[in-house]
Formats: sequence, C-alpha cells, structure tokens
Amino acid sequence: MSTYPFMQVDAFTERPLAGNPCAIVFNADDLTAVQMLAIAREMNLSETAFVLRSAVADVGARYFTPAEEIPLAGHPTIATMHALVERGDIVLGAGVTAVTLELPAGVIPVEIVADGRLRRITMSQKKPQFLAVYDPADVLPAFGLSANDLLPGAPIQTVSTGTPQLMIPLRSHEALRRCRLDMAAYTELRAQADFFSPHLFCLEGATPTGRTFARHFGVPPDTMEDPFTGSATGGMAAYLWHYGLLDSPAFVAEQGHWMGRPGQAWVEVVGSREDIETVKVGGTAVTVLRGELEI
Repeated sequence: MSTYPFMQVDAFTERPLAGNPCAIVFNADDLTAVQMLAIAREMNLSETAFVLRSAVADVGARYFTPAEEIPLAGHPTIATMHALVERGDIVLGAGVTAVTLELPAGVIPVEIVADGRLRRITMSQKKPQFLAVYDPADVLPAFGLSANDLLPGAPIQTVSTGTPQLMIPLRSHEALRRCRLDMAAYTELRAQADFFSPHLFCLEGATPTGRTFARHFGVPPDTMEDPFTGSATGGMAAYLWHYGLLDSPAFVAEQGHWMGRPGQAWVEVVGSREDIETVKVGGTAVTVLRGELEI
C-alpha cells in the first residue's frame, strides 16, 4: 500500500464551501492513468488534479473527471497552484510570481499575486480555436430550450482554449434557469460532436459585479452540473470578444450561484477580435481539507 498526501481546495471563491471544489493528489508520478481515474471516481468531484514532476515546466499536472482525463481545465489549475503555495512547493516573491505548468494540452504560464491573505492566481489559456458551428435545432432540445431562447444573431459554436467546449449564448437569466438536460438527447448529440462539454451563458451577472453568468453540464459518472468552469470561461470570453458581444476585453464572469456555490473569475482577452492571442482567467481559492490517500 502507498500513501499520497492530498488537499481539497475550493477554487474561484474567497470563502470555504463555495466556488468549485477540487482534490489535489501530490507526488503522483508513479500512479497510472487507470489509478488516477479510479481516484477521481472516489473523490467524486468535477475534477481531481495529480501533481507530477516536469522536464519542461516548473510543475506538471494531469486532470481527471470521474469519467475521463481532460487536457486543460481552469479550476484545477487555480486549486493546484494555491495548494502548492500552501505546501511551500512554490515560494512567492514580491509582486507577481510566474510559474509554468505542463498539462496534456501543453505548457501554460500562471501568475500568482499575493494580496494580504488572498492570492489571485491567473492562468493564460491556449490560443482559442473556433471550431464547428451547430444548427440550433440540433442542440437546443437537449437542454429543453428553443431558438427563441438564443441570444439573437449569435451562433452555437465549439471554442477551445485547451479543451473544446460548446458555446450556447442565451438571451436571459430566465432562459438559463429553464435549462434541463435531456440525458438521452445530449448523449446522442455529444457522440457525434467535437466538444467535451456545453457552456450555456447570458450577458448578465448573478450580482452587479458580474458581466456574464453561466451554467455548465455533464452526465454521470461526471457531475451533472459544474459549479465553476474556468476553461469554458476562457472559451466563452474568446467567443464574446470575437463576435463583438463585449465592449471591454476584461470583465468578471460568474457561475454557481444557483447551486449554492457562488464563484467569480477575473477574465481578460488578449489580442484583437480577429486574432486573439490568449485568454487570462484568474481567481482566488481556499483550502477546506488535508489528508492522506492510501491505495
């Protein structure tokens, strides 16, 4: 039997039991992908992170949902960096501390800024790719919605900043609240599609601070709804900037409030509308659990 230290961290929040929880397993280099997936199922969170040594970056990691590995994700990145700082594996300097993180999607830069007891951790996601565009009639029934619920003139499209996610822009909170996943229809849609998961959003925050509010769905064994989805927030920001639906490239994105786990991210799109270089997604995190995993 082997023992692995782990932590559980709530990301994209300033207080415990909000935002999106992530388990982080350290010293995981000798674990196989099969073991990592089994541990992710045991943790039963939207993602579990495994910290690895890296030959090309300061640290490496792999992220698993309870169903499969994901090449890049936001809240595990924020949670993992927070945990490494708390453990002393990353030592913060004055001002901004730059860290490189190797993921299956590639090496990404992370910036950590200490601000009193809170640390804002910002990841720069991969250059966005704008992929398949979908007919609303093929997509919306899987969510209990119709064409009248869409934001007028905005396409349904897969966007990837490291993980491909389906962007579904809605006209109102009311439409977003009515979303109900038809598992059979959604499973059939996803089997024929180019996206990992769907991100539904509207141009109105859950609070006066927010510019956007979103919901993000999955099907078992993944969690049914994700409290906060950092990678999809990056794809959403790229989508909104590219299609001229935002006046400013920097804004606050919100998610999870209707689940009782409110989360916020600071988002900045870098580049022109025609040529986006990267999307920065940042947030804070808090530790809620420390322990040892014995397998």
